[in-house]
Amino acid sequence: MNSELIKLNVARQKWLLKRPADLETLWTEMDELDQDERIPYWVEVWPASKLLGEWLIKNKQNIRGKLCLDLGCGLGLTSLIASKLQAKVIALDYAWQALYFGRQNSLLNDVCSPLWVQMDWRTPGFKEKSFDYILGSDVFYERRFFEPISTLFDRFLAPGGKIWLGDPERTVSKDVWTRLKSLGWQVRRVASKKVELENQKAMVNLWEVCRQTQ
Repeated sequence: MNSELIKLNVARQKWLLKRPADLETLWTEMDELDQDERIPYWVEVWPASKLLGEWLIKNKQNIRGKLCLDLGCGLGLTSLIASKLQAKVIALDYAWQALYFGRQNSLLNDVCSPLWVQMDWRTPGFKEKSFDYILGSDVFYERRFFEPISTLFDRFLAPGGKIWLGDPERTVSKDVWTRLKSLGWQVRRVASKKVELENQKAMVNLWEVCRQTQ
């Protein structure tokens, strides 16, 4: 598979990411299949992942040695950042191609490789209450994902654990935070920033979600 190299700067740290070279053809082929699970969102590096990466670097002492799950890891930017910060990372994506490039990117950046796992977040197969941190970048891009993702949070976040989510100000996800609060989660916005990345520009919020304290 032909690839291209993109260069990113996250909190003054340089990252190189490989991805397919012919993005236009890839998108066209997937659109023609009319199968939403195969739309290649993973080929893009989303602004939310950059803000989440900055937050991880800022909180490196908290995640060191902790077990982290990166939902919809894509090309692996946040997974690699967390791994470089000495977290124990499981990088999950539905698309095997994303994991292929994620593995290549760990080698390219000389980072201890996360455990790359092909899995559907609607039917996860992990040990319950096992993750100290759950990470996600722009994961609520369709309303139908709220139920499976919120269920995943409840089943797999360890006691005392935290969820960190980078999310652009999309109409589709604007009520997610109220809905999580209604399920008993404590939700707070910990950062907000306009992020420019490649040809994208978006206002991104960083949300911290954890269980209500008794």
